[in-house]
Amino acid sequence: MVELPLSGITVVELGDSASAPFAGQVLAGLGADVWKVERPAGDSARGWGPSQWRGEGAAFHALNRGKRMISIDIKDPEQLAKLQRLITERADVFLHNLRPGNSVKYGLDAASLRARNPELIHCELGAFGHLGPLNTEPGYDPLMQAFSGIMSITGEADGAPVRAGVSIIDFGSGMWSVIGILAALFRRAGSGAGAAINSSLLETAIAWNAVAIAGFNADGNPGERHGSGISFIVPHRGFRCSDGDLIISCANDPLFARLAEALGHPEWATDERFATNAARLVNRAEIERLIGETVAGNTRDHWRDLLRPYGIPAAPVQTTSELLAHEQTAALGIVAAPEGEDDIATVGVPLSFDGRRPPPLHSARRVGADDADLDELLRS
Repeated sequence: MVELPLSGITVVELGDSASAPFAGQVLAGLGADVWKVERPAGDSARGWGPSQWRGEGAAFHALNRGKRMISIDIKDPEQLAKLQRLITERADVFLHNLRPGNSVKYGLDAASLRARNPELIHCELGAFGHLGPLNTEPGYDPLMQAFSGIMSITGEADGAPVRAGVSIIDFGSGMWSVIGILAALFRRAGSGAGAAINSSLLETAIAWNAVAIAGFNADGNPGERHGSGISFIVPHRGFRCSDGDLIISCANDPLFARLAEALGHPEWATDERFATNAARLVNRAEIERLIGETVAGNTRDHWRDLLRPYGIPAAPVQTTSELLAHEQTAALGIVAAPEGEDDIATVGVPLSFDGRRPPPLHSARRVGADDADLDELLRS
């Protein structure tokens, strides 16, 4: 059995949809005892589709495994008081993504709760952030990919701006919240003092756009869309093979020279148009055309096998089913169901401790499944 680093830490998560539930999921995977608080109707993600598991959205199970489930209507004064007691008397961490203003309205803000328990770590995961003229507006992942500029540099050059196919801002915001919580727990271990942490979707989106922002501040270039490629390295994109696309990446000139040799065109490496990354950036269209024409006539596996001895980074663009069937995924053991249980296989914690990954967590329980345990806890 893996000794999980957050064993003994109690977290109360008042999270809906994706960002805060993902943070709570990470903390649960690291061993924390996570009490998820839902309104009586349940988290919004319970109804997300189209994929279902045991009558509820598969997405909900991906974000809420291994948690205790309690149902509390914070609009009811008695139930709200019960939640406040749970947080101030039993919790090490309170994590929420309530709509702006609601934490103060219901006495769940950092000042109110930490006045009763100074050791509490309070983490508020907002939308546009806790400061500024938009701090009271709600927000979701695609809004932040748009507002932050990420969508302006995502997609094909001659196409519309595109949102990333996964909720990178929701999940990234959850990760930053976890990082803040872990830092606060570390500090508290020495000082005994809790913390008030603020994170937000917009701040995460801005952080993910750091390279484009640095580029603009350097020379005023707002960035462009390069499809599967990237603005500052060539080649570093997908090329169409006979059976699909293969990403080929040459992050430096020696790698490009080896690629040219592997593809049977060593002259590319000495051509002044392509010899350096700076030159390849200027002549991007031509070198990408030449590589594309070269690889088009054979399969992804053929080119991967050919490029591997040269140390050229390459990977096929896979579907989810191809990923799950791949022996590398199986070897990592990151997608699994709890041992001995008829449960959905989901993604585990992408970390190993002393060579072992934290075990898979059971899928999410029904709304209010642990209400009786909460009542018993508060009576003790």
